[in-house]
Amino acid sequence: FYCEDAGRTDNVYLARVVEAVIKAGATVVNIPDTTGYCLPTQYGEKIKFLMEDVKGVHNAILSTHCHNDLGMATANTMAGVMNGARQVEVTINGIGERAGNTSLEEIAMILKCHKSSLEIETQINTQKIYSTSRMVSSLMNMPVQPNKAIVGRNAFAHSSGIHQDGVLKNRESYEIMDPTDVGIDKNSIVLTARSGRAALKHRL
Repeated sequence: FYCEDAGRTDNVYLARVVEAVIKAGATVVNIPDTTGYCLPTQYGEKIKFLMEDVKGVHNAILSTHCHNDLGMATANTMAGVMNGARQVEVTINGIGERAGNTSLEEIAMILKCHKSSLEIETQINTQKIYSTSRMVSSLMNMPVQPNKAIVGRNAFAHSSGIHQDGVLKNRESYEIMDPTDVGIDKNSIVLTARSGRAALKHRL
């Protein structure tokens, strides 16, 4: 069951609708923020309210569907997950209507990086993320912006001298993810006007 733009619907009214459709047999109830309007706290509270107030809610799965009009799709989706949603609708590279939808690669890696605290796992093979991103980009003729999280060309590139020196001494100083976890062979040290001796010595 898909409730159009539930992100801007009164919680009590929404709860009664969700309750009715679950009673009628719905096993997945999608709670979309179709216009990308909600703040993460608002969206999370909405999911929490439904989890606590809807009779029979545990007979169904609450699902998120967040748009990125205000750049909050990933934050809203995670707020939903942290409050009880157990299905998320996502897209490769965040493609979708207008400003797009929540990015699969971002949610997958957030859950992987915070596995110990969130205690939520997926069956996603994250090592296929980068190649899948490039395939979708090529087939749709939609370039991925260089600074796109996880799959952008600069996501694992270091150009600042301080960062370069830190990464060369200990990769985890400035990388919270191993590039191989998303299917990238290694990070890149880019020589720029801001590079220092450590990067130059590494390149030589």
